[in-house]
This record gives sequence, structure tokens and C-alpha cells, in this order.
Amino acid sequence: MTHKILLINGDGIGPEIVGAAAAVLGALRDRYGLAYESEEALMGGCAFDAYGEPLPAVTLNAARAADAILLGAVGGPKWDQIERAKRPERGLLALRSGLDLFCNLRPAALFSALAEASALKPEVVDGLDIMIVRELTGDIYFGQPRGIETLADGSRVGRNTMIYSEAEIRRIAHAAFRTAMQRNRRLCSVDKANVLETTELWREVVTEVGKEYPDVALSHMYVDNAAMQLVRAPKQFDVLVTGNIFGDILSDLASMLTGSIGMLPSASLDANGKGMYEPIHGSAPDIAGRNLANPLATILSVAMMLRYSLNEPAHALRVEQAVSKVLAAGYRTADIQRPGTTVLGTQEMGEQVVAAL
Repeated sequence: MTHKILLINGDGIGPEIVGAAAAVLGALRDRYGLAYESEEALMGGCAFDAYGEPLPAVTLNAARAADAILLGAVGGPKWDQIERAKRPERGLLALRSGLDLFCNLRPAALFSALAEASALKPEVVDGLDIMIVRELTGDIYFGQPRGIETLADGSRVGRNTMIYSEAEIRRIAHAAFRTAMQRNRRLCSVDKANVLETTELWREVVTEVGKEYPDVALSHMYVDNAAMQLVRAPKQFDVLVTGNIFGDILSDLASMLTGSIGMLPSASLDANGKGMYEPIHGSAPDIAGRNLANPLATILSVAMMLRYSLNEPAHALRVEQAVSKVLAAGYRTADIQRPGTTVLGTQEMGEQVVAAL
């Protein structure tokens, strides 16, 4: 079977990190026979410049036709002043919505060689392996009504709506329980049910779904406590499931447990396992084009793509082992460097992973 992969570089450091990841895919093809074909498309600020839209129809159609999508990052100050509906980030939200990519998987796993790079003590994070399951197409990012309104007295009011249907909660809960079944069978649902009715419903529905998975130990935690516990004792968690805005924040927090946000991949999946894969960091326009960005999160996103959408677990493991080997050899990008390590640029780090393959 020949897999169809759509590559979307995006903005900022996107072309550099996707280029490194594409070289890894090429190495898997040349060395191990991975059968795939790829094409490129524009999304984000670069798409606005070319088409006047952050997600042109040609890109959405190509994404629908692909088996999986690999994305770099979108956005940058260049487009901050254009109308909100045309900004690069709206293209990303539109692509998630257009493909119904409702299930976001964000692992926070620490490579042993990076224990000293974590912001926490090594003994607190050594052996860390968490999976955050984030609902991706609902919540306050998509709820209506929304906007900025000028009142009769001339003052302005900003409005966003947090909303979840029972069906939306139920399907992400099932995805989270299935994920927990494949791991250590512990699931913590994160909400703010003490003050938000939306998440009160969330807790009720997740509890109901949990009755269908008696082998999974289900717990509940308020989001503020979850943030504290991720810093205090992160290894208590196995799988966390939460809504869109809480998952956005907690997964970025969890990234620093692993040493750098440049190390964390993610998967956004539909009901059939088709997905878009991307690092969780942004486009970092301040270092774009300088060969400084860490490509490992994007390369590890390739591993997730191989595992979850392309059903190529052996190739996924090869990529993960290659990254581990490179880190164990002391190679680092600037964001994870420590005394005694060898600092490499984006391209050179990608080349080391290819060599390790």
C-alpha cells in the first residue's frame, strides 16, 4: 500500500522543521521500504499572502484526499493586523473542523537523556510518560456567539461561549478510555465542574461512559489542581482527558516537564484514525530561517503518524529509537543544550536522526 501524505510547511520555522521530518520519511523509504507519496500545500500566513485565505480550498481538498497530514506551524506578527477571520490561526481551526479532527493526542514522555533539561528535578520527571487527550473541535474556541461588540455608550465587550454537547463529550471520552486501555488503564478527567456548568455536564457524561470500561480506573480533577499536580508529581498521571481550552494550556505546561516544547509531537484524529500531525510549538518567527529550531517534535510527529494513521508501528518505533539514540549520543539543539553536549542546527539534527536510522 502506498500512503498519501500531505506536507504543509506553514510559516516561520515551519519549512525548516518539516524539511527535516521529510528527510526522515525519505530515509524510511530508502532504507526500509516505506511506500508513500507526498505533495505540498499552503496554509496559514503564507496561504493568505498567496490566496487571500488562511485555508484555501485547494489545501482543504488535498487534505481530504490524503491519508495523513504533516504540519509545521502557522502564524507570526506579520499577519497580526489583518482581520481576525483571515489570520493564520483561523486556517488551522478551519482545517481541524473541516476534517472533523476532534481527538487530539499530546504525549509528554521524557527521553532519559533529557532528564537534566527538565525544569523540574530529575527524580520528579525521570520515567515520565503521560498522554493528554484533548477535545479539539468544540469548547470556547468554536462556541457561538463570539466577538467584540461596541455598546451604546461606546464601551466595548468581548464575548466567547464555552459550550459542549453530550455527544461531543461522549465521543472524546470513548477515545480517551480506549487510549487508557492500551496503556496503564488509568484515566483522569480534568474539568472545572465546581463553577462551570459546561464541565459539570462533562463530568457526568465521562462518568457514564466510564461504566463501559470497568478495567480503567477513572478519577476526576479540577483544572487548577491538575496544573499544580503536573508540576508537583507528574508521574501520578497516565492518561488525562479534557476539553479544548484546558487541554491547550495543560499540554503546553506538560511540555516543559520533558525539557523543551520543541520535543512534543501531537496527533489530531477523526473517528476513523485519519489525522493531522504537528509539533505543539508555534512558528517561532524570531528564529525562522536561522537553522536554530528543534525539529525533533516534528520528527516525533512523523512517528505518531506512522503509528496512528498509517498503521506502520515498526517504522514508528524506528524513528523513536533513532531520536533516542541521537540524544543519548549528546546531540542537542540550542533549546535543550547542556554543558558537555554538542549543539546542532535544525538541518544537522535532522541529519543525525537520518544517520541513526
